[in-house]
Amino acid sequence: MWFDVIGEGTFAAMIGGVGGILLGLAARLGRFCTLGAIEDYFYGESDIRLRMWGVAIGVAIMGSFSLHAAGLLDLPETIYLGFAWMPLASILGGLVFGYGMALAGNCGYGALARLGGGDLRNFVIVLVMGIAAYATISGPLAYLRVWMFPTEQAAGAVPGIAHSLSGWTGLPIAAIGITIGAAVLIYTLAPERMRKEPKSIFWGVMAGFSVVIAWAGTQWLARTGFDDLPVVSHTFAAPLGEAVLWTMTASGTTLTFALGSVAGVWIGAFAGSLIKGHFRWEACEDPRELRRQIFGAGLMGIGAVFAMGCSIGQGLSALSVLAWSAPVTLLAIFAGAALGLRHLISGFSPAE
Repeated sequence: MWFDVIGEGTFAAMIGGVGGILLGLAARLGRFCTLGAIEDYFYGESDIRLRMWGVAIGVAIMGSFSLHAAGLLDLPETIYLGFAWMPLASILGGLVFGYGMALAGNCGYGALARLGGGDLRNFVIVLVMGIAAYATISGPLAYLRVWMFPTEQAAGAVPGIAHSLSGWTGLPIAAIGITIGAAVLIYTLAPERMRKEPKSIFWGVMAGFSVVIAWAGTQWLARTGFDDLPVVSHTFAAPLGEAVLWTMTASGTTLTFALGSVAGVWIGAFAGSLIKGHFRWEACEDPRELRRQIFGAGLMGIGAVFAMGCSIGQGLSALSVLAWSAPVTLLAIFAGAALGLRHLISGFSPAE
């Protein structure tokens, strides 16, 4: 195989880089953003960016289950269906992540995209979030995580929505998944106001397609390679910490999908900011703002590890394979972000 020359890790990084670039471009050219969608919905009286997420989710689900139907993706091999689901971890982790996202002003993916546009405030968010995630995975906070939410391999039924429905109805898993994805897409595109936004639809499709590329590429590599690499897709919590570690220890480590994904988002966002003419250096001038962003980034890193994924990891990648954890975590992130935004805007003052 030709990837024997460059190494399987490098090839995995290339797969991650392709999808990452699409996500970076979607952020800068299409304004695809988790917190921005929530802010628009609650305070901007617009659901267009929220419906962009619906487009991305519908495309990702249909693409992933089409891969499964074609024998190109073994769903239980993915991390989101390979481990037992812990509902409390999804809820608690999602709430903590969402609240931290509101305080920081971005999720990990959004911070990378803003960094690609020259905003150095988000460099701090990336560093703190990555370090906090690793501290929760294998550092001092790992003891608390393992005590509260011990990770176990899925035993028995696969913790997936399509798998559960298939067991109850006897219908094929792929057919159920594709139908659910199509329903999400149709519902999202139903309002005329959304169909009048071709740019939003296009970049929503690209965001969803980035997940399909990841599943297809890493599954092929896992089957044809010899390094026993995992079948993964995009997420931006632990990979930020991995990028920090790789920067310090590159000579003793290999490239991975996660590193390629992180680099790809930055490259795509940088290119998008140049295309739009929006690149400019920015820094934080308010110590209180910086303190809030650091605290929020730390919460995001911890929450994402507890929930086994961030707004992209659970809200797009896990949802693409219809893991039970995905909608629960996504709703918890939404609720946590809404609470955090209310705290910032009104200080929890009673509604009049």
